[in-house]
Amino acid sequence: MSEIERLAKEKLGIEQLHQGQLEVIEAVLGGRDTVPVMSTGYGKSAIYQLAGELLGKPTIVVSPLIALQRDQVEAIEEHISPGEAAELNSTVSERRRHELIAALERGEHEFVLLAPEQLAKAEVLAELAATEPSLLVIDEAHCISEWGHDFRPDYLQLGAFAERLGRPTILALTATASPPVRREIVERLGMEDPALVIRGFDRPNLHFAVHRFSDAQGKEEALVEAVAAAPKPGIVYIATRKASEELAAALSAAGVVAEAYHAGLPAKRRGALQDRFMGDEVEVIVATTAFGMGIDKPNVRFVFHAGPSDSIDSYYQEVGRAGRDGDPAEAVLFYRPEDEAVRHFLAGSGGVDGEDLEAVGHAVEAADGAADPARLLEHLELSRSKVLEAVGRLEEAGWLEITDAGDVHRAPDGPSLEEAVQAGVRESGERREFDKTRLAMMRSYAETRGCRRDHILSYFGEEHAVPCFNCDNCDAGLVHPDQAERPFPIGASVTHKSWGAGEVQRYDRDRVVVLFESVGYRTLDLTLVGEEGLLT
Repeated sequence: MSEIERLAKEKLGIEQLHQGQLEVIEAVLGGRDTVPVMSTGYGKSAIYQLAGELLGKPTIVVSPLIALQRDQVEAIEEHISPGEAAELNSTVSERRRHELIAALERGEHEFVLLAPEQLAKAEVLAELAATEPSLLVIDEAHCISEWGHDFRPDYLQLGAFAERLGRPTILALTATASPPVRREIVERLGMEDPALVIRGFDRPNLHFAVHRFSDAQGKEEALVEAVAAAPKPGIVYIATRKASEELAAALSAAGVVAEAYHAGLPAKRRGALQDRFMGDEVEVIVATTAFGMGIDKPNVRFVFHAGPSDSIDSYYQEVGRAGRDGDPAEAVLFYRPEDEAVRHFLAGSGGVDGEDLEAVGHAVEAADGAADPARLLEHLELSRSKVLEAVGRLEEAGWLEITDAGDVHRAPDGPSLEEAVQAGVRESGERREFDKTRLAMMRSYAETRGCRRDHILSYFGEEHAVPCFNCDNCDAGLVHPDQAERPFPIGASVTHKSWGAGEVQRYDRDRVVVLFESVGYRTLDLTLVGEEGLLT
């Protein structure tokens, strides 16, 4: 028995590690940056717990939510050893922070869990760097791509934070990451030749279905009826706060013990709702996307969506909260094409524009030297997220640099501010267009007459035999083994005459879906591809 397996058995009670877990831990112990993409329930937390214990020096775990940090601390203290882990977040006083750092230096703590916003604080980053951490773990690493471009831009700075920590080995864990998201994780974290370990996206116990409607009232009535009839507990995802409260009220009137959950509720109220749901006191949570990350409730019998998610990445992560006990569970999308208008608005409303970039650039110039991004906020009528995103865009363009202390200054040999602004606007616009093409892939899932499981898995680069016999289209006999010729294998690198380099994502009967670097996802007719030689 290896040292890894012995520790897994003694500390975590794991009799047999998965091969993928062993592969990742060995890569990390060898000092190699690693990106494991593993389905829910595969044991990703055990990976960093075992690797951290064996490496010895402090392990910093970046975790997105305070509630999730607390759950992870409790799990480490229960399985590894009391006092081994601590959280460092906005609820921790400055005095307690100093005590925590001192305990890390003395070797009394092995793990510290925090959000990226804590690493953005120069004094916290400097104190953690002094402990000489051996491992930096990015839990829920897809947040780099999903959240970093709008409301949590500190995620985009994690690569720079890693350098200032002394560049420990980086372990980026996620259960949901399509090929472009994986590439962005690697790029943003500054990984060189990382080990990429992918293990099974398929959740065979989930039944996928889409119910289509032509009017809003009919859809809501059907949704209420379906929730009332379904085995409980369950989760319903919905786009807006107001809609979550209205649907929760309708479900309550139908005799369902339902509660609305969204970011507008006080933190104490959200915590109480989560606890009641985990304790089976609430049958159904009607939630915006604010609910769910880190919710490890085994017996969720259904996840319904009252409208499309912003991408298949988000949708699969959300439905993955059902059936974690391995028993059958339902993933149903209640779909009306008009519902996409809300998602399209949200996809096009983020990002920074030229005026934002110019304002931040002029503020940096006015500082006449290094400027603290927090101080820039005092002189700008912009939100913190916009200032930080603008700083990130100007850094990508080479116009400014970020110092070890976290300050920013004009790069000595960079382009002009005008050129940097143009590059930043172009990058921001390309990101919004890419998000719109991901929404188009969600619409394609809703409207396909093919196997829904195959549609999702191929999006993540994993082929699956059809029919799957566990989705509505396969149940209806619409899906048959694919006999169509496939001119390119899944994952093949191809070039389009106009759109340049791309990667084959999936086939849908007589069409092929390609992800292009320049324009995002595009669906092409195979006949035209062959006749006009569109792809090589």
